[in-house]
Amino acid sequence: MILNTGNRSDIPAFFSDWFFNRIQEGFVCVRNPYFPHQVTKYILDPQVIDIICFCTKNPKPMLSRLDLIKDYKQFWFVTITPYNQTIEPYVPNKNEIIRSFIELSKKIGSRCIGWRYDPIFLNDCYTIEYHLRIFEKMCQKLTGYTHQCVISFIDLYQT
Repeated sequence: MILNTGNRSDIPAFFSDWFFNRIQEGFVCVRNPYFPHQVTKYILDPQVIDIICFCTKNPKPMLSRLDLIKDYKQFWFVTITPYNQTIEPYVPNKNEIIRSFIELSKKIGSRCIGWRYDPIFLNDCYTIEYHLRIFEKMCQKLTGYTHQCVISFIDLYQT
């Protein structure tokens, strides 16, 4: 079974204590958002879980307790974008996230962590030239700590 922790919330950034409590208890109950009366209990055991996938903008809250999940295979997608606090008010400074990314990569291996540079949006402040310049700087800092980068552009739909 693949345990994807990133569908509804940023578990590492905001709910790491809850997650580690679930790991220690050995199960998690999940409510179906479309059928609220349907609750499924999943066993959290390395014999059952093939891999845990994390998607986060801030892995730091989990870094000191990774030993609690060392028996699980893991893959992390860490989003690092160049936006300031006006755009991402609850996301730490980008340099702090990069430091956490590097620390995580050293602990779990560069093949177990991917960088997400998305969504890319363009405006008067975040121009194509700005993104190219910042992306290149981030690439230089993350070289050797991951083997993949996923990008996407924001696509606003007409309502």
